[in-house]
Amino acid sequence: MPHKFTTLKMRQIRRNPNQPRETFNEEALTELANSIKQHGLLQPIVVRKVAEGGYELIAGERRFRANELAGNITIETKILLTEGDAEISDMDSFKKAMAENLNREDMLPLEEARGFKKVLDEEEDADPASVAKTFSKSVQYVNQRLALLNLRPEIQTAVDLGHIGTQAAVQIAALSRDNQKAVFEDWKKGDKSDNQLVHIAYAMRKQEKAAQQDSMVDVEEMSPEEKAQHARAQAKTKSDLDQIERMCELLDSIGKADPMELARALEGQVGKRVEQMDRVANFVQKARFQLRQAKAHADASEIMVNPAAAAPDLVAEADAALASLEPAADPSADVIQQTDAETTPAAPQAEAADDTEQESAPEPTTEADEADAEPVAIAA
Repeated sequence: MPHKFTTLKMRQIRRNPNQPRETFNEEALTELANSIKQHGLLQPIVVRKVAEGGYELIAGERRFRANELAGNITIETKILLTEGDAEISDMDSFKKAMAENLNREDMLPLEEARGFKKVLDEEEDADPASVAKTFSKSVQYVNQRLALLNLRPEIQTAVDLGHIGTQAAVQIAALSRDNQKAVFEDWKKGDKSDNQLVHIAYAMRKQEKAAQQDSMVDVEEMSPEEKAQHARAQAKTKSDLDQIERMCELLDSIGKADPMELARALEGQVGKRVEQMDRVANFVQKARFQLRQAKAHADASEIMVNPAAAAPDLVAEADAALASLEPAADPSADVIQQTDAETTPAAPQAEAADDTEQESAPEPTTEADEADAEPVAIAA
């Protein structure tokens, strides 16, 4: 796009009312203002000329604020020029501002989510794939951010403050509103790490789905034969774990042995025994992960408000919100209760790889599978 560089007076420039980034760190702004005082503005801001006169800021909100804080009355600018009769639309301006801020570490996940949704809502034929391409992100990344808009307001605030990680927030967003509140209230007790929260929220969602499909059968509802089979399975599982406990003594003795003595005792079989121990370690890792998942399900069962509660129908909520804006045909009709949930155009993904350390990640094979993918096994 054609452009020119010039110096403008600060009062000639107005801020972009659609600036996607809403939160700015005051300490960082002060540091940048001090840098500008000492070295000047190293990168110009980007503006466009507006019909009502003056210029509107497109990119460089942080630099603009810091320059203002530094007490400068002028600022170096890059003015985008139109080609022929074409104009720089509000949406073009917004997308440029969004693109500049997206890769900054301090842009909040919910700010990103609202920015993506604005483009989806206001740009013709936009979908998550086109939005992802526009901002050089994956479709999964866009869908994960959009999923956050379904969080209760208090949870959104916790995410913005960095108290709850994005990965955990995506899992919580898939829950019903009541169960979102339940898991949040439990989290506020302060005894759950973010990793635990990921798995508990995922387990709660699994239990919600199972309850909706009538696949969760209470022991009291089982037939005598099913009860007996259930009891045998319980006994075997406990017996297997007890045997593992006894194996710990053997492993402990090996762990305390002198390496030179081990080499002499094994007489050329050291390599084979190392492979054997590697296999054992692999099985232990898998068993440990399954037990941690079981713990998450146990915790989820204690937290659940209503296992059978369905997660919000976001499309229906959007239709209801639109309908409430139209004149009611019947004054006595029930008033539609609007919620603060936003609609998401695609199912939320299960993982956000940038938020937690991963041990292993089962790769889903289709987009539909990705929405229900199991959380990554996370190190304690």
